[in-house]
Amino acid sequence: MATLTFDYGDSMAVLGPLSLVREPHSFDLCDRHARLTSAPQGWQLVRLRTMPAQPRD
Repeated sequence: MATLTFDYGDSMAVLGPLSLVREPHSFDLCDRHARLTSAPQGWQLVRLRTMPAQPRD
């Protein structure tokens, strides 16, 4: 799962880890749609990677 957030002023879309808080310009996506998402023409898409959870000792 991932959250897609738009910054209309900077013409930027950011795709990152699933957000725990609702934001007015964000959308939660399943893994498939997050992988296939592209930015509108003239926009920049930033993909934030997350590290898998490390097992605790």
